[in-house]
Amino acid sequence: MFDPQEFIDSCQAALKEHSPELAVKELVEQAMSRPSEVVSAFGAPTQGGVTPLHRSNELTVLHIIWPPGIVLYPHNHNLWAVIGLYCGQEDNTFYRLNPKDTTLIRAGSKALQAQDAIVLGKDAIHAVANPLGVYTGAVHVYGGDFFAEPRSEWDNAQSAEQPYSLDRLMQTFAEANETWRSQQDQPA
Repeated sequence: MFDPQEFIDSCQAALKEHSPELAVKELVEQAMSRPSEVVSAFGAPTQGGVTPLHRSNELTVLHIIWPPGIVLYPHNHNLWAVIGLYCGQEDNTFYRLNPKDTTLIRAGSKALQAQDAIVLGKDAIHAVANPLGVYTGAVHVYGGDFFAEPRSEWDNAQSAEQPYSLDRLMQTFAEANETWRSQQDQPA
């Protein structure tokens, strides 16, 4: 059975490894390999949001539910991250900084499905979308304090870099939840 506190404890222990992000990826892969156990621990997703499970200067563990149709603008973390999915799909579009200015150049993409896990390096810039008509459940682990680390966001690839806003993140989730609810209230 997936136990969130045991998972967090294991992630904290993995920080002592030579490559903590790779050790954490193994833990995330192991947890996501049993998606029904993760659903049992958290409950079936019914609303999008970001729930902190653990926060310290060294480690943040988040339970993220991506609402159907959400599109999150490009952003960085300035921390390594490990993302694992237990249901749904998370489409990541990766970018690099344009050397001529602070806009972005598309550098690839990766669609994550249930049971997938990926490591994002400290310098990764990505945008996230849930293209499905179902909630996507994920566990994100960061090598530092996700909420305190200064970082950047972009409205889109052609826009200028700006400071990251947690308020904007929460507003994006609220709007996506409302859009999904209103679509469900429409007659077929």
